[in-house]
Amino acid sequence: QVRLVESGGGLVQPGGSLRLSCVASGSIFSVSTMGWYRQIPGQQRELVATITTADTTNYSDSVKGRFIIFRDNAKNTMYLQMNSLTPEDTAVYYCNTAAASRVGAAVRTYWGPGTQVTVSS
Repeated sequence: QVRLVESGGGLVQPGGSLRLSCVASGSIFSVSTMGWYRQIPGQQRELVATITTADTTNYSDSVKGRFIIFRDNAKNTMYLQMNSLTPEDTAVYYCNTAAASRVGAAVRTYWGPGTQVTVSS
């Protein structure tokens, strides 16, 4: 199985910055797409940013220009650098990957347990 664990969440003031990390472990044969999602209270889970193995990135309009997604393959870690945070960014942030656990296996979607980000003064 593939396991994902997020970290770096917490309380930050409006206008501040925070960096989230997602460490992947377990049986990973190949990864197609990795990304960050978030769930704002009372809303459905939504896309924040994605990154491919070719380092192609995609951002939702609400975070474009403020957030940056990147990864460190040597550490099996993906990051989300969040800048100019606003109270509307308050949400549970989830790490996501589409991966095959072994050769010949079907590609499945995996999720981390999430990390809470609260933007408030």
